[in-house]
Amino acid sequence: MNNNDTKPQQRFLALDTSTASLAVSVMEHDKLLSEVNTNADRNHSVHLHPVMAQALAEAGLGMDQMDGIAVGVGPGSYTGIRIAVTAAKTLAWANHIPVVGVSSLQALAWGGLKSGWNEAEPKAGVHWIIPLLDARRGQVYTALFAADSESKESAPIRLEADGIRLMQSWVEAIKERISKLPEEERPVCLWFIGEVELHAETARRLEPGFGERLHIHPYSLEGRWMGYLGAARLLAGETDDLHTLVPNYTQLSEAEANLLRKR
Repeated sequence: MNNNDTKPQQRFLALDTSTASLAVSVMEHDKLLSEVNTNADRNHSVHLHPVMAQALAEAGLGMDQMDGIAVGVGPGSYTGIRIAVTAAKTLAWANHIPVVGVSSLQALAWGGLKSGWNEAEPKAGVHWIIPLLDARRGQVYTALFAADSESKESAPIRLEADGIRLMQSWVEAIKERISKLPEEERPVCLWFIGEVELHAETARRLEPGFGERLHIHPYSLEGRWMGYLGAARLLAGETDDLHTLVPNYTQLSEAEANLLRKR
């Protein structure tokens, strides 16, 4: 008999408090068992434990039945990220289970893209996804990912690191990156995902050349995408050190910081 046939399914808890959405999910192997998403006006410290308890109860499981924890490490709200990371590390230590950090922006990009694709059949080809979380004063927490419409169940592939950037400079950098690519390697669509309202006008500077293929899609993070990313790491046997796992506190590059000071 194949030993894999008798191996019990592993169960994971995933949580994120880096955005306005408090997102929690419970996974069995790579399948979603339950999720709870709530916009608690960023008062996540009060609501996190009740929401975790609700997600576990809906899955019919207890914390003592979890085999690992995944947590969003941001970037995002400084105070918000710390809440989930501290809770995840404490639970992992108390229950003697592994913990992994996951990019909140990658989860945001994946969920937002799927949300957009669910509304209309995606154009065939490679789509670029730019997740956005407002960081005030014209700044955004952001990154760049790519996803192929033929691989709808695969997580977006990272093209640029998570960071805090001036939105105006970021759009120009994306425009320049695209211009340097051969026509056949350029994305068929661009997706700005997340907290897009304040930055829509700047994003539309990419409309020339894309037109209706530029999508500005409001989206709030859902726990399932954190769960999928976290489960993939945990099932691969990956783990982060409890003592060195910290939130991703990003900062502007020196050039962008100097530009901001001159305003």
